[in-house]
Amino acid sequence: MRIKPPSDSSEKITSGTNDSLSFLNNESSGAHTNPQTDLIQLLLYEIIRVKELIKFYQSIPNSGGLLGASILNELVLEAYDSLVNYDIVLMKKYYDLLQNCD
Repeated sequence: MRIKPPSDSSEKITSGTNDSLSFLNNESSGAHTNPQTDLIQLLLYEIIRVKELIKFYQSIPNSGGLLGASILNELVLEAYDSLVNYDIVLMKKYYDLLQNCD
């Protein structure tokens, strides 16, 4: 259950009817592509993927996945904080951590 970020900027996510991150793929906004925006985009896709994984863990019967869901939820919250604070070092750290969540 791994959602891969689009490898091409013209490729859209097809998992839902509305891509909440479509503004990141829109080249007409005048934003320049640089390593920081690439990292932000990749981290956002990993956050979305792990949030779907959290839903899966929460759906395990008899509360079997609640511990895993709470750990993943904490990682997602800390990854959001790194984005809000624009801390590149922490963004890279949480991107790497979230990539390894399955």
